[in-house]
Amino acid sequence: MELQQFISPCHFGMEAILKREIYDLGYDIVKVEDGRVTYEGDMETICRANIHLRTTERVLLKVGEFHAETFDELFEAVKAIPWENYLPVDAKFWVTKASSVKSKLFSPSDIQSIVKKAIVERLKQHYGVNWFEETGSSYPLRVFLNKDEVTIGIDSSGESLHKRGYRVLSSKAPITETLAAAMIMLTPWKADRILVDPFCGSGTIPIEAAMIAANIAPGMSRTFLAQTWNNLVPMQLWNDSFEEAKELVTTDIETNIQGYDIDGEIIRAARDNAKRAGVDHLIHFQQRPVSELKNPKKYGFVITNPPYGERLEEKEALPKLYREIGEAFAGLDSWSEYLITSYEDTERCIGKKADKKRKIYNGMLRTNLYQYIGPKPPKKKRPEA
Repeated sequence: MELQQFISPCHFGMEAILKREIYDLGYDIVKVEDGRVTYEGDMETICRANIHLRTTERVLLKVGEFHAETFDELFEAVKAIPWENYLPVDAKFWVTKASSVKSKLFSPSDIQSIVKKAIVERLKQHYGVNWFEETGSSYPLRVFLNKDEVTIGIDSSGESLHKRGYRVLSSKAPITETLAAAMIMLTPWKADRILVDPFCGSGTIPIEAAMIAANIAPGMSRTFLAQTWNNLVPMQLWNDSFEEAKELVTTDIETNIQGYDIDGEIIRAARDNAKRAGVDHLIHFQQRPVSELKNPKKYGFVITNPPYGERLEEKEALPKLYREIGEAFAGLDSWSEYLITSYEDTERCIGKKADKKRKIYNGMLRTNLYQYIGPKPPKKKRPEA
């Protein structure tokens, strides 16, 4: 099969990070839109993208793109796609999600129904059967409509890629693994610099940082739906891709990654999660309030997801908490601080305007990533010859 196009969705506001990841894997970018990136590759791309990409929620195999303003146009355009190239006669297929933005066709249930009917009609003609048992591998479809432009993809990931497999226990308001990784990758932090998360919860930000430092691919310890697509992706491609990821791992490194939380029970959960991720030896977790955030070292990083106060009783405590955050920041000479929150009085309570503020949607919740950028450390002198 010739080169294919793939679509990877991401958090709104983090498209540039995902684009860089895809480039680093060696693939050409076709298009960048709000919340998703389209790129080109061969079928091995399904394996490598699922295993290596840290900031996407899934990898879709793009099968069609066309204009449609009526259900008749939608039906005929879907029917014209060569579905027999993707779906075997026993395939289990359904439209798992349909979304519509500024389009004349806006009913998700009707879109789902029409697309399924059109595919069935196409496959009936090709396979010469009137009934499909759908007892084989699963091929869930996703349909996007934007200004009457329709895009259809087959989901190769299955469970969302933020589910790395290490987080069994989590805090009340955990940040997703994909967003945590994107936050870290947005900063100039490197493995030889100190990183502290004073609201680490179940450890997601420190764990993602340690995995980045050790070059542990996020999908190394999980399975993907497309591993059953024998008609499209030979098992040898999966074996080679997992082997490639294993060879890149370097866990025998020194890091200074720390996670603090006021809740001792959640700290124990964070340690267990880090152990499952294979990075417990790279992180120091400790029960400690943010008011005790001190460090004599210079040029470190705070990357954190503090409480937002979604419940009324929690919201009342936020001004005091964010003032404590500001006092802690003031004591960290030359450090850089990055925090994501939906709390609107963040800058006023911290007592300092952020150098940069980036709007990010965490699910349906609008948040801001406040960036307080410290100075760069002096360049190390080269030893005399």
